[in-house]
Amino acid sequence: MAGIWALIAVTVLLQSPLQEGQQAGILRWGCDEEGGAPYCFLDSKLVHVGFEVDIVRQLEKRLGREIRFTQYGFESLIPGLLKGDFEFAMNGLEVLPDRRLVVRFSRPYFLYRQQLTVRTGETRFDSYESLRANSALKVGTMDGTAAEALLTRDDVKHASYSTPTEAFRDLELGRVDAVLIDLPMAQHYVGDNPALAFASQPFAPGRYAIAVRPGSEELAQAIDLALQAMIDDGSLKAILGRWKLWDDFNAANLRDAVSTSEWLLEDQEIEGGWTVGRYLPLLLDGTRVTLVLTLSSFALALCIGLGVATARLYGPRPLQILAISYVEFFRGVPLLLLLFFLYFGLPSVLGSLGLTGVGEWITPFGAAWLGLGLTYGAYEAEIQRAAIQAVPQGQWEAAAALGMSPGLTFRRIIFPQAFRMALPPTTSDLVALFKDTSVASAITLLELNKQYQILAKSSLKFVEIGIITALLYLALSLPLGLASRALERRMGVGHGK
Repeated sequence: MAGIWALIAVTVLLQSPLQEGQQAGILRWGCDEEGGAPYCFLDSKLVHVGFEVDIVRQLEKRLGREIRFTQYGFESLIPGLLKGDFEFAMNGLEVLPDRRLVVRFSRPYFLYRQQLTVRTGETRFDSYESLRANSALKVGTMDGTAAEALLTRDDVKHASYSTPTEAFRDLELGRVDAVLIDLPMAQHYVGDNPALAFASQPFAPGRYAIAVRPGSEELAQAIDLALQAMIDDGSLKAILGRWKLWDDFNAANLRDAVSTSEWLLEDQEIEGGWTVGRYLPLLLDGTRVTLVLTLSSFALALCIGLGVATARLYGPRPLQILAISYVEFFRGVPLLLLLFFLYFGLPSVLGSLGLTGVGEWITPFGAAWLGLGLTYGAYEAEIQRAAIQAVPQGQWEAAAALGMSPGLTFRRIIFPQAFRMALPPTTSDLVALFKDTSVASAITLLELNKQYQILAKSSLKFVEIGIITALLYLALSLPLGLASRALERRMGVGHGK
């Protein structure tokens, strides 16, 4: 009981600074520094810098309130704002029609355009229009952005990344044929990189604005007035100029820009109606990928597990040490870290060894298949080892008395019994692996969880699409459980047969 009261006391103490900050008029600013330059990022001295950081400092002075940075994933900024985790969101947040339905946007503080980036020397296409005409081409972009919505609307094959760094890395490696992203990010990441170039002039204009909750009209109006004052006195132009973002387009259009649909440069509605008929086929396609990945990676895990288990039990001493090392390593390394290494890190390692160009053959599916197979192979090795050791020693002795060789004894006598005993934990591992395939969304694999993330963040229908996604997971996992139990009954596992 004393421990419970101590935990409650610590919780209250940890919450008190936040409550005091809110009473003192502190504003919390939701932003994702992982998105990188030039918006908000850490410099070499671990200090927050970026053109949005400079704008926030100006707002702090003009509003007369302290503003504190709150790290939040870019794709979750709108849900986090509505949840109340911060007072406003500002992180290259594009004014999109669906977002306008749920948040109150300030007047724009920057006008962006989309920029198509390719590898230097690209000859297959030279514009977005010619890219669209070739259905074999694949484009990288960021999750939950106007560029992603544009590619979805135009039915262009694409891969969505959580950060622009990953998208441009895959472009250099040849995994995608182009990157479509907001101009400020494209300018920063292309920079002086001789391997990349712009394919055409910027197009599809849009607006960055600050998002607040619909009920915070007083705060929204104060931010509007402060931003307008910054435009009028030239301080906003000076900030954008320091970051080399001020251009003729902003000079001509920013002063009169608004965040409503009345903006003269408003593109046609990028998002169509988010009906079940629109997103269910995408979810079903993600389900197919999840099922194929589950079965193929588990087959790999079973093969690895049996080989490692037999090596540990019957191999020479050096092989036993290797088997033990394998099991301990892959059981101890987080699956997500392993997938990141296989997909993003391994190409760099291969390149340093002179194997340039190999990285483009490492696909998201291939990396996920190998990562899941290696990880669950370690677990299967321990299951198989324990099952084999559970077979009574007398079975070996009886087989030897009948003149059977050790290899034949293992195949005909030991392994069939071990397989029966290993079946329950093995089927449990299969279900666990099925759910762990969702981790592969981190390396852009369009499995079921990734499709849910994209659709839910684009439509903001987290509950509706989430329920359908959960039902699809259950539609796959329940038959797996039923089939495993039927197999156990057929083989007499746990029934004394």
